[in-house]
Amino acid sequence: MLKTCITPIVFGIFAIAASRVFADGAAKVPLAVGDQAPDVLLPNLRGAEVGLKELFAAGPVVLVVLRGYPGYQCPLCNRQAGDLLTRAEDFSKAGAQVVMVYPGNAKNLDEHARQFIAGKKFPAHFRFLLDPDYRLTQAYGLRWNAPQETAYPSSFVVNRQGEITFAAVSKTHGGRTPAAELLKAIEGVK
Repeated sequence: MLKTCITPIVFGIFAIAASRVFADGAAKVPLAVGDQAPDVLLPNLRGAEVGLKELFAAGPVVLVVLRGYPGYQCPLCNRQAGDLLTRAEDFSKAGAQVVMVYPGNAKNLDEHARQFIAGKKFPAHFRFLLDPDYRLTQAYGLRWNAPQETAYPSSFVVNRQGEITFAAVSKTHGGRTPAAELLKAIEGVK
């Protein structure tokens, strides 16, 4: 009797998990706490590909998905980046890497990204990666598919096993996770 009851439950859980992902591996809905963070190769501004899996293994990782260039440099993204950078020493003491992802159309993405980081000083434990043609954005279910939009502004904490332990996805331009909240979210994450 117990086996008969458990089998439909197990299949139901598998069906729900499978329904969160399209056949091409892109997430239908934003990833959440407990999900495995996809390993995506993203270029930095020097053109070198960086694998997220490698960064996760050295974790914890604070992964911040910006809006990129929706036709202008987002002032809220600039404010969020500034907030994270002012707390850089605190992230370092906590043993966390901070990865900011700048999504957009591959054409001119590096030029727009250089404009975005102009005047910002990134310490060694901060990474700034490009997301050309929305590789990560699609894989994480964050594509904001509307005119002059790119990705939902999002913040994740990922542990060394690649599991998401914190997730905040904003379906508006605001709703950014402050550095203080992210520092609290990485407490005890290994």
